[in-house]
Amino acid sequence: MRTLIKNGRVIDPGNLDGLMDILIEDEKIAAITAVPPDGSRQGASVDEPDPSRPIDRIIDASGKVVAPGLIDMHVHLREPGFEYKETIESGCLAAAAGGFTAVCTMPNTHPVNDNSQVTRFILRKAEMAATAQVYPIAAVSINRRGESLCEFGDLKEAGAVALSDDGGPVVNSELLRRALEYAKLFQLPIISHCEDLYLSGSGVMNEGVVATRLGLAGIPNAAESIITMRDIALCELTESPLHIAHVSTAESVRVISEAKARGLPVTAETAPHYFLLTEEAVEAYNTNAKMNPPLRSARDRDAILEALSDGTIDVIATDHAPQTSIEKDTEFDMAENGIIGLETSLALSLKLVEKGVLSLTALIEKMSKNPGRIIHRENCIRIGAIANITIIDTDQDHVIDAKRFKSLSRNTPFDRWHVKGKAVLTMVKGKVVFEDLQ
Repeated sequence: MRTLIKNGRVIDPGNLDGLMDILIEDEKIAAITAVPPDGSRQGASVDEPDPSRPIDRIIDASGKVVAPGLIDMHVHLREPGFEYKETIESGCLAAAAGGFTAVCTMPNTHPVNDNSQVTRFILRKAEMAATAQVYPIAAVSINRRGESLCEFGDLKEAGAVALSDDGGPVVNSELLRRALEYAKLFQLPIISHCEDLYLSGSGVMNEGVVATRLGLAGIPNAAESIITMRDIALCELTESPLHIAHVSTAESVRVISEAKARGLPVTAETAPHYFLLTEEAVEAYNTNAKMNPPLRSARDRDAILEALSDGTIDVIATDHAPQTSIEKDTEFDMAENGIIGLETSLALSLKLVEKGVLSLTALIEKMSKNPGRIIHRENCIRIGAIANITIIDTDQDHVIDAKRFKSLSRNTPFDRWHVKGKAVLTMVKGKVVFEDLQ
């Protein structure tokens, strides 16, 4: 199969930026040719490695951006164990529709992904789905109980790309220290869910005026920032890579920035809901605005925006957490945490470009290049590379419609939002797995 993507603006941060044609042969990029600014061409549109073979398909990307495939490094695909919320197949379809060529799935399934058999099961199911790639993140501790470490070597051999007890923290500092030391041997980053469970207590939203007015128990910023500080201290002690998940507070931003200034191997992510929404979204007891960590104050949101702009936060992830109406259509105190995000993340994140917080190149870096770098998966547009590509129409206006999602769940606070820009084609290993070209 030979595919030609022509006339697109290719943006591969640190590598390419310009009008180019890309020739793909089977799974790999075979040729890349610059298009003259005036559109004139001499002979073939690409430097053909084998002009005798016909081109099977031409994709006209005029007016669109061609980027290395987006990677979401924080999703919950729910399978095995909670397939009524999401399956690997439905999650991969949602990922492809959102422009993601790969997702990293967290281990809080049932059974927990704490052994090689579960890791291999996830990969087999992803292969059967044949859409987006899945990179399993395995547990740090057996059954995520924080008592004893998993077999990191076996997990990496089975296909795990990182380690996390996400859904909760590793409470035992000694165990996390040993985990960081052990993981370093296998080049497996540890992804930390930073939460002091004693401070969180029975809280269900951000601690502050809104919680008081609604009569809901609050969670202070310190519940996140205290554990962020502890985990960075252990990163400094062990000199082992640490990735801070779903950053939501100004205090966490500050200590991550200070850690980077000291040269520590710390990276961090946030999600669109933390730079677009505040605790005010919980008004009227909207359970689709309930998540962990909770939506914070306007001050925290502004700190997240600044951290994205100055590079303190490396990655935009979704923390895609499907929940059905069973978990969400209930009293706020009793509702489960989490929102879905695979099919809204790109359009929402493009608001950062519209507002001048990030350049388009910087956005692609945070949604594509940096996640690949952190999990040690090459993600680029160059000759010989695997053709994982996302084509983006930055000008397409549309309204988010949760009823049309590929995901099995509908728990989003962004339903009916007017947005601009979307993925119009997703290609994984040279195969088009999603298309909405107009």
